[in-house]
Amino acid sequence: MKNLDLLSFLKYSLLLILISNCDKEFHSIGGDLFSYQELKSNKLMAPVYTFQEKVNSVQVDGLPLAQLGLINHPTFGLTEASIVSQIQISSSPVFGKINQSFEDEGSEDDYTIIPENEKVTNVYLEIPFFTNQNDSDQDGLIDSKDSDPNDPQSNSDDDELTDLVEFQAGLNPLSSDSDGDGILDHEDLDNSGYDSEDNLYEIDSLYGDINSNFNIKVHELTYYLNDLDANNNFETQKIYYSNQDFYNEGFFGEELSDTNIKLNLDELVFYYSTDNPLTEDVDERDNVELRLSPRLRIPLNNDFFQRKIIEMEGRSVLESPSSFKLDGIRGLIIQTENFSSDLYMLLNFNFAQIRIEYEFDSYNNNGTENDTDDDEIERLSSSISIPFGGIRVNSIKNSFFNLEIENRVKESNNGQHTDRLFVKSGKYHGLIRLFSQNSSNENTYLKELRNENIIINEANLSFYIDDKFKGAYNLVAQRLYLYDILSGQPLNDLSFDGSTNVSVINGDKKIFGGILEYDDSNNPYRYKFNITNHISNIIRKDSTNFDLGLVVSSDINDIFQKKALIGDNKFLKYPRASILNPLGAILIGSNASEKENEDKKVQLEIIYTEY
Repeated sequence: MKNLDLLSFLKYSLLLILISNCDKEFHSIGGDLFSYQELKSNKLMAPVYTFQEKVNSVQVDGLPLAQLGLINHPTFGLTEASIVSQIQISSSPVFGKINQSFEDEGSEDDYTIIPENEKVTNVYLEIPFFTNQNDSDQDGLIDSKDSDPNDPQSNSDDDELTDLVEFQAGLNPLSSDSDGDGILDHEDLDNSGYDSEDNLYEIDSLYGDINSNFNIKVHELTYYLNDLDANNNFETQKIYYSNQDFYNEGFFGEELSDTNIKLNLDELVFYYSTDNPLTEDVDERDNVELRLSPRLRIPLNNDFFQRKIIEMEGRSVLESPSSFKLDGIRGLIIQTENFSSDLYMLLNFNFAQIRIEYEFDSYNNNGTENDTDDDEIERLSSSISIPFGGIRVNSIKNSFFNLEIENRVKESNNGQHTDRLFVKSGKYHGLIRLFSQNSSNENTYLKELRNENIIINEANLSFYIDDKFKGAYNLVAQRLYLYDILSGQPLNDLSFDGSTNVSVINGDKKIFGGILEYDDSNNPYRYKFNITNHISNIIRKDSTNFDLGLVVSSDINDIFQKKALIGDNKFLKYPRASILNPLGAILIGSNASEKENEDKKVQLEIIYTEY
C-alpha cells in the first residue's frame, strides 16, 4: 500500500507539471462540475456578497502621522482634520548659561554671575512633512531614486563613483557633475560649489493642491489630556476618538498664530548671521549653520512663550514634564481654514517641535580674570527646541450626509447585499461574505466544494470601480486592504507575501494585491486580491469562512489595530493604516442591477485542479 501511494503521488506530481498544457474551462457550480476522471485545470466564479457598514468615529491617539487640512469629495463630502497635542519639556531646563536660582541669589565669590534677562525674539512651530527616506542599502540614496536599492555599490548617475562614495563625499549621487562647473566629479578637485541639499528628499502624503493658500491657526489647549480613563476609575488607558472637537467644545485659550501660508517643499537652509573678524579669508555668513527638512514653519506669539516658559525657569511648573502638562502649557490646538483650494496633509509629527529663540545677558571678562577694566556685559543669542510628546490626537470632521450611502447601510443591516460599495477612511467600509449571503461558514455551496477532490491553484477576488462616479477619479484610493473583520488580523496571503515594489508608493505585498489598476484609457478600473491561501484553507482544511473587511490603506505593511465606534458602545477592531488615508473608493457591489455593471460585479475567481 505504501508503494502504491508513493507511485500515485509521483504520477500526480508529474501530471501537475503538465497542467499548463491542459484545457481550461469555465464551469458554474453544480452536480456535474467535477465529472472528469482525469486531472484537469478548471475555473469557476464563486458567489460573493457585499454589505455596507458605517463607522461613527475611530481611535486617533497613538497614530504615527498627524492629519491636517481639508478635502472635499463629491460623494463622501467634506473631511476636515485638526491636531491637538501636548508638548514635552525637559525637567528643570536652564535658559542662558546660569541656573535661575544663582541668578536670583547672586554670588559674593563670583562676580560674573548676573541676571541674564532672557528675552524671546522668535518662536516657530515646525512640523516636518512626511518624506520617503527608505534606503534599503544605506548608500544615502532613497530606494525610489536608486538604480539598485539593494546594492550599496550601485551607481545611479553612471559615472565613475558609486552612490555610497558620492554620498560620503557630500556629492550628488544623481549627477556626474554635482557643482555644474563642467568638470566631472571624479576629476573635480573642488566641488565646494555644490551645496548638498534636498535632492534626497521625496515629499509624500500630500493630497490636493500643493499650491493652495490657507491659514494656520494655533491656540493654547485648556483641556488636560489624561492618559488614564476617569470613567474606569483611572485603571485603563483613555482612548480618544476622532469626533471629539476640543475647540468647538470651548477648550481653547490664547490665540498664538493666525498665519496665511503657502507650502514650501524645499529644504530650509539657514546661514551664519555674523562674520568672525579673526578669520579674514573666510566669510562665515556664506557657511550653512542649520538645515531643516521640508516642513511647515509657523511663527507663534513671543509673549506667550516668554510668560509660560522662559520666565518660569527655576519654578515648580518646570520641575517635571507632568507638572508642565498640568500647570504650564497643556497643549496646542492646530487648525486650518480659508483654503484657496483643497489640501490635506499627513505630517511627520513625531519630529514636530517648537523652536524658541531668545537673547540673554552674559558677563565677559575677555580672558582677564584679575582685571575687570575690560570686562563687559554682552547680549548673546540662543535657542531651545521643545518637542511634542505625550498624547496627540486628530479631530476629524466628516460633515456630509449622503442619503444614498445611508440607505445601503440600512439595507445591509436588514441582510440585503448591496449594488454598490462605498469605502472611506474612518467613515464607511465593506463587509465581504464569500459563498453565501446569509451564512459565512455553513452553506450548501461551500459544503459541495469541500466534498470534491480539488486543489486550489489560485483564487482572486476583484472589485471594480463604479464608472458612475468619474468626477471623483482623482480622489480614488491607490490601495485597499482586505482582512478578518472580526479579529482585525490580516489574511495569511498578506502575511506570507514578502514581495516588494519600491517604485510605487505603498507598493509592497504586490502579490496579495489591492493596488489600484487602470484601464486602457488610464482611468481607475479595478482592485484585485490574491487570496489563494485563504480560499484553500477554507475548502481543503475546513478553516472558518469568516467575514472580510474592506478598507482603504495608507501602508500595507502596517497591520496594527485601533478601535472604531460603530454604534452605542459597540466597537470594531479597525486597521490603523486605514485611518491615515483621506481618500476612498466607490465599487460595484454584488447586487448590481444595471445591465452595464453585470460584468463588473465583485468576483471570486477560483482556478482549481480536479484529481
